[in-house]
Amino acid sequence: MKKTNSAVSAALLSMVCVQGGASIAKQLFPAVGAVGTSSLRIGLSAIILTCINRPKFLTFTKQQWLYCAMYGIAIAAMNLIFYMAIQRIPLGLGVTVEFIGPLFLALSLSRRWMDVVWALLACAGILFIVPWQNNDVDLLGLFLAFLAGLFWALYIVMGGKVASVMPGKDAVTVGMLIAALIIVPIALWDGSVFNLTPILFLKGLGVAVLSSALPFSLDLVALKSLPAKTFSILTSMQPAFAAFSGLIFLSENLTVLQWISIACVITASIGATTFSKKVIM
Repeated sequence: MKKTNSAVSAALLSMVCVQGGASIAKQLFPAVGAVGTSSLRIGLSAIILTCINRPKFLTFTKQQWLYCAMYGIAIAAMNLIFYMAIQRIPLGLGVTVEFIGPLFLALSLSRRWMDVVWALLACAGILFIVPWQNNDVDLLGLFLAFLAGLFWALYIVMGGKVASVMPGKDAVTVGMLIAALIIVPIALWDGSVFNLTPILFLKGLGVAVLSSALPFSLDLVALKSLPAKTFSILTSMQPAFAAFSGLIFLSENLTVLQWISIACVITASIGATTFSKKVIM
């Protein structure tokens, strides 16, 4: 029971960190863009984690390297594409559409009817929160958020696999390094990172700690004890954290219907966590 409670707490704290960091990241977009911000987040996180964890690269097996590579690719694609999405649409909306990926994963892995009920409730919340009737919504932004969600689902699956074959601190460090090797060259080619100032760099460092180094480590703690399907539905609280972060830090307001939709998502998350305890103990 204690192990399960710790895993749930780690997942919730991870979400708080991610959305707080995303709010800071969005403030960097006018200066360095989504690509530059993503490279700051991943690159600085990789450096921080490597200095702290000091993984012994030569001791890794082929299977561990393969899982780390897939995990790193998921991290790189998920972050880069998501930042490109929220550059066009509000943070709360972006996270809600992105959650379709983990939700689909939860439904595909479910074997109990109660899990399907909670997942469908979360799905209803997602369908209501997206303002389909508003023609001003950026369709490319919505598509990018959905695409990021697919890589989010891959991140969850590979996070569980890599956590099962090696220590979490080594897995998240190597995964972040691989992600940095993918994103940083893209940022250098894009050229936006050359607009950095000392203040922007410090903000980027805050994004790296809050959005990657800390939450990805917490996610691996959670994935060690929680099945992928349970973790997927639990992360349905992400839209709520994103909406509050957008409201507090970015002044992005939501309608009453959208807040009701978020309540549906929270209810699904709490229900899934509560009724899954017997399975994950």
